[in-house]
Amino acid sequence: MGSLRSSAQVHDLGHLATECLAPIRNHSSERETVAQLVHTDSVIRVDPGTTPAYDVDNPLQRLLAVVEDVRLSAAREVYDPCSIQYLFPLTWLQLYGPSAPNSDQLDPAQQDVKTDFQKQNVHDFHLGDTRAVRGWAVVGGQRLPFLQLSYRAGPDSALAQAAGGTLGGAIGCTVHIGGASATLRAPYDEESARYVVELWGRSGDGLRPQVDARGGAALDAGVVQPRPDLVPGGAGDFARQAVDGQDIRGVSPQHAMHPVLPLYLDVRWSAGADGGGAADPTGGGTTRLGFEMQLRGWNNYLGVGTSLNPHGGVGTLEYRNLFSLYGRYEGSQELIRRLEPWNLDGFGHKGHTSGDVEPFFAVQYMDLHVLEPACGIGLHRHRDNQEVFMMLDGDGIMVVGDWADSGTRQRSLEVRSLHAGELAMLRGGNLHALMNPGDRRASLFMCGGYD
Repeated sequence: MGSLRSSAQVHDLGHLATECLAPIRNHSSERETVAQLVHTDSVIRVDPGTTPAYDVDNPLQRLLAVVEDVRLSAAREVYDPCSIQYLFPLTWLQLYGPSAPNSDQLDPAQQDVKTDFQKQNVHDFHLGDTRAVRGWAVVGGQRLPFLQLSYRAGPDSALAQAAGGTLGGAIGCTVHIGGASATLRAPYDEESARYVVELWGRSGDGLRPQVDARGGAALDAGVVQPRPDLVPGGAGDFARQAVDGQDIRGVSPQHAMHPVLPLYLDVRWSAGADGGGAADPTGGGTTRLGFEMQLRGWNNYLGVGTSLNPHGGVGTLEYRNLFSLYGRYEGSQELIRRLEPWNLDGFGHKGHTSGDVEPFFAVQYMDLHVLEPACGIGLHRHRDNQEVFMMLDGDGIMVVGDWADSGTRQRSLEVRSLHAGELAMLRGGNLHALMNPGDRRASLFMCGGYD
């Protein structure tokens, strides 16, 4: 890989920062902020006539190795593996540059050759010190949400450096989720070499007899903490019968595992276990995390119901609205595309002003894909197009992330499972990848446009 780059051939894109108003959705309120939209951190020039060595230190494989390294605090059997979602904030990102004859065009805002895919692929990334994981746990026959927050130990972390190079046996974690806030003690976990706090959505009364020895030890250490105030929500809140005929966005909006609404939280790490002392200076002292991958399917939908004699037919039709701009969802803006000055619109035009939008979805391609076992679509982005990946058969590991600062969270890579009957939607510019981790073929349908 070293032959592909030199210090004179890496383009720093910090000067391309552009201000725009970006809405941030909070479970307790709607607010707006001014976001610095930066394409990426750098682009590496690829010499004409050469092909990047994608099989060496592949970014997708590196990211999935990080996923495999995550350790939850109770026994493996406690957690529903299909529900687990991972969030890894990014601190730095590098893309490959275009192919010849555009090898020297390292500014993504000017890379308008739609069929050159090399310039969309990720070369390297650096993750931050914070990680977040959420999902469902089952204890004592009760299904409950959990949220794990962890921070990298070691003298080279941002917090350790701010504190003079060393940290103690526990650090402080001040977290704001929706309308709830708390300062938590995050003990050091030797197994993961991280400071960890794992919040469970039930009270502590009677919890100990329900957990295994590993979970009991985590309770004793203060790693597992019963906090239904911070991770609220029950397993039956979104059952078919409970939401029939309703707009699910209004059902239990504070739920820590809401199937449609994103979950945002603000985290401040401090050297003192009580929240005092030096703080991690990242993001001005507070890291904005957000689980916001748009994945819809049989269990993740806007609305569900039954139609008699559908379109004048016979019998009944059960429906699930996945994404929509009609009926009661008119004005939801879930399917619009926000245009930036460097974007090509559906007619190939650039130079838009902030606030310009166009309706999703001018489809320009539809494909069927087959991924062999242990094969994957690499971590990459498209500057302009939006895409939908729908799994038809098999299972996949879906990655969606930010190559630009969206204004809603610190740039992150988000990882979760994609099962048959589910679809994930990617906004223009989103980093994305899909891995088939199984031992049989996975088939999917995908469509997209604008790029």
